[in-house]
Amino acid sequence: MTVIEGTGEHGGLWDELVTSSPHGTIFHTWDWLKITERQTHCKLHPLLIYNKENLSAIYPVFIRKVGPIRIAFSPPPKAYLLYLGPVIPDYEQMKQDKKESVFIQIQKEVDNFLFSDLKCKYVRIRTSPGIIDARPLRWSGYSVEPLYTYRLDLSRGPTAIWNSFDRKLRGDINRTEREGVVVQEGDEKDLLFLQRSLSKRFEDQKFQTSDYQDYLGDLYNRFHNKNLKIFIAWHKGERVGGMISPYGNNILYLWTGIPKCALKGISPNDLVQWEAIKWACENGFRYYELMDAGYDPRLRNFKSKYNPDLWIWYTATRTSSQFFRILSLLHG
Repeated sequence: MTVIEGTGEHGGLWDELVTSSPHGTIFHTWDWLKITERQTHCKLHPLLIYNKENLSAIYPVFIRKVGPIRIAFSPPPKAYLLYLGPVIPDYEQMKQDKKESVFIQIQKEVDNFLFSDLKCKYVRIRTSPGIIDARPLRWSGYSVEPLYTYRLDLSRGPTAIWNSFDRKLRGDINRTEREGVVVQEGDEKDLLFLQRSLSKRFEDQKFQTSDYQDYLGDLYNRFHNKNLKIFIAWHKGERVGGMISPYGNNILYLWTGIPKCALKGISPNDLVQWEAIKWACENGFRYYELMDAGYDPRLRNFKSKYNPDLWIWYTATRTSSQFFRILSLLHG
């Protein structure tokens, strides 16, 4: 296998592979990656791995320099992204021995590029859901930790999905509708409202926040009405909830939004999600994903009441020296 770095000329081929693989996501697409590069100030290396003339995988990697030290991420921090990692065409159709050998060889070539060619000292890879076998990463010297996200199977249809919800959730949604809350499609002003609401919430909790306004604006301009939808809840002429939902490869995502509502006795964000689920069913999507990193147990109460399925994904880290191994252990 050989590794080459993609250029703009490879964008069409790159996106074609993303959309043809069950592990490709909207976040893997060429334009999303380039917008992420501008937001994070990390250098994007869109790697294409070939076996002779056959494209065996794509692997987006971002490089950040901290002084003289190069660090590699897939995905990079401060991009509202949970996972990224490799996309391997026809992976699910391979026999098990080929799945293992192909993934191992791909990772070997990528690691050689990152550690030998670019001289990276630390690499963090977070795979997309559906790649259930993380052993090739472990066998390649990575420390691997399982994480989980939530997906609803929409093939059952809205009636079966509604009946599977927690009883209290159904009651909260019905009460919210009776109180006059309506959900409408949002525009760029609504997107900025959601961004400001989230920033204020994080600031109130004493968390350091980043400026995502230009980032979200760029994503809106590129993907709105193509691969991005905004759902906004209104009550008596005021916005009271909402979410930004990218979509692609038959998946609609709860990506960001869901600001805390000050109104008592109603649940506008639950109604937002129910309307999003119905929209996804009507438009032929296979899954609705309540994206989750698995770190905050408080979110479990909000997301598990929709009775979704757990999907596994992995975070994997590798360092190039004993010093950095010790350092990573000390910092968890």
